[in-house]
Amino acid sequence: MDNRKNISQALKADLSSDILKITMAIREYYPELYSFLDEMPTQKQGNENIGVTENQLEAYCESLNSLLSRYILEHSISSK
Repeated sequence: MDNRKNISQALKADLSSDILKITMAIREYYPELYSFLDEMPTQKQGNENIGVTENQLEAYCESLNSLLSRYILEHSISSK
């Protein structure tokens, strides 16, 4: 059971790192997009004691990637 917990913690750390990298890239290169991050759901209110699951982190990371990819695509097309 400890191995599963260690693997889960490592995966969460990797996902958290990826989320941080994407967020910082958005903040640095696309500040106009950064304001939308406040609107993305991250945690349900009133559930401070409930831990974030791997699936939730993965879904949030995928949402950030998707948001950034769409933004880059839309703005590269409109700038041509």
